[in-house]
Amino acid sequence: MEKPGRRKVRQGVVVSNKMMKTVVVEVTRSIQHPRYNKTIKRSKKFKAHDEENKCAVGDIVEIWETRPLSKEKRWRVVKILKKAQLTEQEGEGDDTTTNKT
Repeated sequence: MEKPGRRKVRQGVVVSNKMMKTVVVEVTRSIQHPRYNKTIKRSKKFKAHDEENKCAVGDIVEIWETRPLSKEKRWRVVKILKKAQLTEQEGEGDDTTTNKT
């Protein structure tokens, strides 16, 4: 595990950025089942502080453990490792509405 006094560091995917200065990061890890030895995926969501609101949904970010910043926020976004790719619909705007008269 990690040594005492060291900050915990995790990498995950931003799944929500609807709050101000806060993002929800889903961290997925693979473990081996103790009895059946099959590899299983386990995921957990962390609320992380994003001071400049730069993170978008789908970004891969690195987060550090920090002092409590709010009731549920104990992590801070350190850097964005990979930006999410914009789809055609997100880049064009709101062209889905049609004018029916």
